[in-house]
Amino acid sequence: MGDVAMTVPVLQVFKKTYPDVKITVLTRGFFSPFFEGIPELNVVSAKVKDEHKGVIGLYKLAKEIRALKIDAIADLHNVLRSNILKFFLRRIPCQQIDKGREEKKRLIKTKSLIPLKSTHQRYADVFNALGFKLDLKEFKAPKPLAIKDGLSSVLSDVKTSVIGIAPFAQYPSKMYPLEQMKEVIAALSKTYSVLLFGGGKAEAKVLQELDDKYDSVHNLVGKYSLKEELALISHLKVMVAMDSGNAHMAAMMGVKVITLWGVTHPCAGFYPFNQNQTNALLADREKYPLIPTSIYGNKYPEGYEACMESITTDSVIAKVEELVS
Repeated sequence: MGDVAMTVPVLQVFKKTYPDVKITVLTRGFFSPFFEGIPELNVVSAKVKDEHKGVIGLYKLAKEIRALKIDAIADLHNVLRSNILKFFLRRIPCQQIDKGREEKKRLIKTKSLIPLKSTHQRYADVFNALGFKLDLKEFKAPKPLAIKDGLSSVLSDVKTSVIGIAPFAQYPSKMYPLEQMKEVIAALSKTYSVLLFGGGKAEAKVLQELDDKYDSVHNLVGKYSLKEELALISHLKVMVAMDSGNAHMAAMMGVKVITLWGVTHPCAGFYPFNQNQTNALLADREKYPLIPTSIYGNKYPEGYEACMESITTDSVIAKVEELVS
């Protein structure tokens, strides 16, 4: 989800720079709401779990793409599936993203923390190679999305500002300790309306308990579509998230994002788009000197799963208050 969300600011700049060029985005249908605000952009759904599954399914998908009579392919993924599609569409000019895999391996090995090229710039470089020069400084944050009647009650709280919090992450080493996050939510709920984002039944149960406990806290998990969640995100003052997809969703809507980092690190190139570097709160590297232990957070030494305990609740609360004010 995060990778797809990170393409959105780049495509917004592309359409601003080249308004007469038609773009077709191939992605999972679930992600199509990400692109609805970009004019003259078409989304083709990749049904990789059924009719486009496997090599035969990808061949069928390639035929569907070829029928669109596209002039060039920008592969922003560069994985096995996209490489198979590239082979089937080999007569069409194609440029692929350079993910900088060797640079990232060196970063993990040396711990140098010299910032690598951002993923957003790597996406832009693909278009540059196709002859479409992009300057990501041209990005303009979209206006907040319209709120339908069914969502208006979520934003009608008497509090002056609405804060989003996405407490979960794919790996324990990237997730702020839940008890500390509960303290943050309790403190912020005294001043702000707090919207809780996440996914899955287990997460929904935890967040619903907080919803039931505090009048100004609202659990959104399982209650709204992705399109509706994006609309709510666009009205936030601040989003607090891990190194996760929710951070990138908020950033693509032009919302200020506070990110909490465990065994991963912003210098690897996955920092949310257009965000101040001071909005990243990091685990204590004096206590955990092997950070970053991996690019995605799936590998870490024993004991490092607790590294985010070193980010104090007071620092999170203070950063929210700073950005809201």
